[in-house]
Amino acid sequence: VMLTGVGSAFIDQPLYGLPTAKTDEFLANGLGAKYAASLENLIVVSMGTGTSFVKVEGQQIQHIGGIGVGGGTLLGLSRLLLKTQDIHLIAEMARKGTLTNIDLQIQDICNKPLPDLPLDATASNFGKADGNASPEDIASGIIHMVLQSIGQAAILSALNSPIRDFVLIGNLTQLPQCKEIFPKLEEMYGVRFLIPKYSEYRTAIGAALTYMDGAPIHPIK
Repeated sequence: VMLTGVGSAFIDQPLYGLPTAKTDEFLANGLGAKYAASLENLIVVSMGTGTSFVKVEGQQIQHIGGIGVGGGTLLGLSRLLLKTQDIHLIAEMARKGTLTNIDLQIQDICNKPLPDLPLDATASNFGKADGNASPEDIASGIIHMVLQSIGQAAILSALNSPIRDFVLIGNLTQLPQCKEIFPKLEEMYGVRFLIPKYSEYRTAIGAALTYMDGAPIHPIK
């Protein structure tokens, strides 16, 4: 049994009577995403409670940082503003919302596209919101702010490298809005975002791969 992630710190004995070991979460992220994408060079964007970035260059896997924006942000703001933390309800509300009632776009402040920025690019998340915004509009604004922030931070994390492939993993990849937001970022910045099959389980798959690949593990006895 292979364990990883912050929750593994609470396990101090073997599970199910089987040999049990722990491995580094960032290593598991890298191996799980690399295996899914069949790429040698990529940045793994692990969208959990917050978001971490792991650079993969061949056999070298390195955690390069992260941001405190993620699923925790989405749920916390939804509890405050929408009085719910049901992610399925929030996503459905957002689907019915109108983002332009919440976000200030380039076309709201300029009548011509800016270099590399189309008129419908976001100038300010929630910059247009007022007291008359509907819950559906707010839900749309929250999800777009979180996913856009993650995507743009990922792109910035690769500025000093030739990497242009980003593999998205974690539960937030299941949001239907990912299919709208990340392709728009691809077009604007000339990068590629991939959401592999079983993206929400890629860290667990990577933990298994650490054992199979002979990577460092820490047995629990």
